[in-house]
Amino acid sequence: MDFKGSDMIPGPRTEDHLPHTALAAVKIVIVGGFGVGKTTMVGSVSEIRPLTTEETMTQAGIGVDDNYGSDSKTATTVAMDFGRISITDQLVLYLFGTPGQERFWFLWNGLFEGALGAVVLIDTRRLEVSFDVMGRLEERGVPFVVAVNSFPDAPRYPVDELRTALDLSPEIPIIECDARRRASSRDVLMTLMRFLHSLAMSGALT
Repeated sequence: MDFKGSDMIPGPRTEDHLPHTALAAVKIVIVGGFGVGKTTMVGSVSEIRPLTTEETMTQAGIGVDDNYGSDSKTATTVAMDFGRISITDQLVLYLFGTPGQERFWFLWNGLFEGALGAVVLIDTRRLEVSFDVMGRLEERGVPFVVAVNSFPDAPRYPVDELRTALDLSPEIPIIECDARRRASSRDVLMTLMRFLHSLAMSGALT
């Protein structure tokens, strides 16, 4: 069959191909409420062009979606975001960002399946959203760290105050980040990897 012009279906870019040396993969999920920066974090740290499922927000969401603090946001993730990081030549990290609007949370169970750990991304202007997010991870037994995305107009609190407000146990790491910056997002993932390693060494991670 002869494909011409716009009929041609493009394949993945050469730089997006999975390295032939890859032998193992680890799945990580990035979760949080609407507009906390999940899509931004996946995009900033992924070594490949991220897959996103963003759709334009419409008036149908008025009165249904809580857009506080994200009034200028015009699109929202409706299924997932996906990115990839090569940790070594043999080990690949797959990143899955969850949809933030509560009406899409039914998709989370599938995204949590097989996840080694999670990053809970929070906005200090809307801490209350984080309780349901962390509760769902705890129900599924998915270990997580908390990353505070630094929005310019968001209040900043000492880590101890945040830990108390979020009712987090002492061993769960809390790290401040800027989801727009690759280095900052990478540091969050490294914090999660170290936390998972400590759990494995202590026998708490099965």
